[in-house]
Amino acid sequence: MSKPILAIVGRPNVGKSTLFNALAGSRIAIIEDTPGVTRDRIYADIDWAGRNLTMIDTGGIEPDTNDVILAQMREQAQMAIDTADVILFITDLKMGLTDSDDKVADMLRRSHKPVVLVVNKVDNYVKDEAAVYEFYSLGLGDPVPISAANRTGLGDLLDEVLKVLPDKKGSEVEDDRPKVAIIGKPNVGKSSLINRLLGENRLIVSDIAGTTRDAVDTAVKYNGKEYVFIDTAGLRRKNRVKEDLEHYMILRAVAAVERSDIAVLVIDAEEGVTEQDAKIAGIAHDRGKGIIIAVNKWDAIEKETNTAKEFTERIRSTLAFMPYADILFVSAKSGQRLPKLYDEIDAVLENASRRVQTGVLNEILSEATALQQPPMDKGKRLRCLYITQVSVKPPTFVLFVNDKQLMHFSYLRYLENKIRETFSFKGTAIRILIRERKRKDQA
Repeated sequence: MSKPILAIVGRPNVGKSTLFNALAGSRIAIIEDTPGVTRDRIYADIDWAGRNLTMIDTGGIEPDTNDVILAQMREQAQMAIDTADVILFITDLKMGLTDSDDKVADMLRRSHKPVVLVVNKVDNYVKDEAAVYEFYSLGLGDPVPISAANRTGLGDLLDEVLKVLPDKKGSEVEDDRPKVAIIGKPNVGKSSLINRLLGENRLIVSDIAGTTRDAVDTAVKYNGKEYVFIDTAGLRRKNRVKEDLEHYMILRAVAAVERSDIAVLVIDAEEGVTEQDAKIAGIAHDRGKGIIIAVNKWDAIEKETNTAKEFTERIRSTLAFMPYADILFVSAKSGQRLPKLYDEIDAVLENASRRVQTGVLNEILSEATALQQPPMDKGKRLRCLYITQVSVKPPTFVLFVNDKQLMHFSYLRYLENKIRETFSFKGTAIRILIRERKRKDQA
């Protein structure tokens, strides 16, 4: 099940980024005592009381402004609101209730999303209690007093979030159809690719607007099997600044990838692979989703003997963290190689769901450690004792060792490669968790 999305919104300089960093546990967002510093959205995954959430930090909302940057930030915040399951509306006790707060509250009421009203900068609740009551007039329920800077009241705040969080377990019907998120930068041909798949298959499809997601799910049947494609396209304006484009696409990608089994990263062959492509690919990689790389507009490229090889090398260099992903050179315009996409999806799903017997895994481990001795530090050598698979999607293994401090990332990568040599796992990340088995357990 996908993680619910929690959007932090409010006027500039009320402490949204400070709260985001406090909840995320690290200093991710830029903090500066100047309105409008956070001009983008940044996301992080958090866990509270056994619930996983994806949190989005936004630029401040100024409902009435002619300032270009603030207007763009307002639009980005609206995008976050549209995408969110729950909204944290941050206000500032020190500044008190403002006309802008009233207008933001009105915007949030129109969204019909669950809202938790937060009053920040409450350093002494006993002293500031009367001032907190003022925020009841916003009509958004009981305000939750916190101090993001002092990290007080955060537990109560997250408890309130869980209370209003929609319970999808009871409302969602189990859907075992493969869900494929089409992700990538704007204007690389994501929608064109889906439209071509529909046109080629000439089947009746259902376009179902996501209930809380800014995307459209399209069901397509191919060779008797149904697939659900999640289209993350939608941005058509070309007069936006580069930052706006980048952070908009990241938000869309996060929401779509969370609901998917596989992500198809679409790259523009004419533009080539970029760092923005790497950022988007990283979202799927970090979440352990199956990944396929589709190089679109390949028909528009002048071909020479090594054109595909050289393009592949550039992709592998830029996306070095996911060498397991297959690359398809396609054309949404002509339909070139698009049918092969279904074969790739099926293969990646099979690999992501593969389970390996513990006995076979430990044979591979024994052979690998015999071929290349584990690392040693200060006269003590790493001993790899036992390995077993604990889950799928992505395939996840637990490796028991005598001292996990002795495990070097290069040796862990060596072991991963040995597992891949035997079982492929093409198209999916695999994870190896290191656990220490104490001496008394080894007897």
